Amino acid sequence: MSTKIQYGFFIDTTKCTGCKTCHIACKDRSDLPLNVKWRRVYEYGGGNWSKNADGSYEQNVFNYYASISCNHCSNPVCVKACPTGACYKRRSDGLVHIEASLCIGCQSCARACPYDAPQFDSERGVMTKCDGCFERLEQGLNPSCVDSCPLRALEFGEIDQLRAKYGEIADIHPLPSSSVTNPNLIIKVHNKSQGGGSILNDFEV
Repeated sequence: MSTKIQYGFFIDTTKCTGCKTCHIACKDRSDLPLNVKWRRVYEYGGGNWSKNADGSYEQNVFNYYASISCNHCSNPVCVKACPTGACYKRRSDGLVHIEASLCIGCQSCARACPYDAPQFDSERGVMTKCDGCFERLEQGLNPSCVDSCPLRALEFGEIDQLRAKYGEIADIHPLPSSSVTNPNLIIKVHNKSQGGGSILNDFEV
């Protein structure tokens, strides 16, 4: 489905310190319950220490952080998976929304999304997700997560303009391949980015 414009996020993983201020700002703006996280900050790391023959040690340990929410994908598999039409992509700005009045809480969208963006609100019995802070956009403001970041590691805007400024890379470990959903996401990849690691920390807030 074509849209008038398409918004998206830029994430600079070389700046992100994992402070989770964006995570907290998102939850505060939308008054989200404990088990619902529209934006998640992943700490990813790995490597090991090895002992040399002379008794000295070497290490190749690495870690970095990635702040991830809904990527308002161009090929949103959550929309395709939704049996009621509650999950849809807005024509005006390309943001993917969930209409609560149509949602039956089946969690099909959550199972389909490789980014874990749709979150089940057990108190209300419906799916929820990042809505791009659309009401803030209408006031000429950035999403709460962007304005809250103390390191300015996040940016939001028309994806074509962001790609012209930052390039088109949308892949970093441990995220899934961008070929699955064509996310409207650009990533400045950390210089320690590599496979073979694991998610180290994703505490509840």
